[in-house]
Amino acid sequence: MPRRRVVEKREIPPDPVYNSPLVTKFINCLMWDGKKSVAERIFYEAMERIKKKTKEDPLKLFKQAVENAKPRVEVRSRRVGGATYQVPVEVNPYRQTSLAIRWLINYARDRHEKRMAERLAAELMEAAQGRGNTIKKRDDVHRMAEANRAFSHYRW
Repeated sequence: MPRRRVVEKREIPPDPVYNSPLVTKFINCLMWDGKKSVAERIFYEAMERIKKKTKEDPLKLFKQAVENAKPRVEVRSRRVGGATYQVPVEVNPYRQTSLAIRWLINYARDRHEKRMAERLAAELMEAAQGRGNTIKKRDDVHRMAEANRAFSHYRW
């Protein structure tokens, strides 16, 4: 984190199939050990499964899932005197997207379907409908911020 100037955000190129930078970011977060082709195959296979099951545009459903998973507020630790308070703060839009993507991928990995594409498709469909573990995580974060609203005057 530099002291002198703000680091500018790098431009993320859109993916070749859906022409969306959000999809590229999701695939990059899904990738393990630099195996991008494996991550792409998993993602596109999950999108095909969504298309077969819902008979809708999978990109629209994917964007809806990410949008539903975005947290609006979160708590940050703040030391005041000798005590540490959990202070609720609004979340930066870039961080909202990053958290939503991270939660979707992590909870998809924790599911019990056989293949990762099946897990990812199921988690995306549930998140788009407003249920599932990802949405539960977002609600827990919101609930924690609501519970600590009394400390919001410590915001910096």
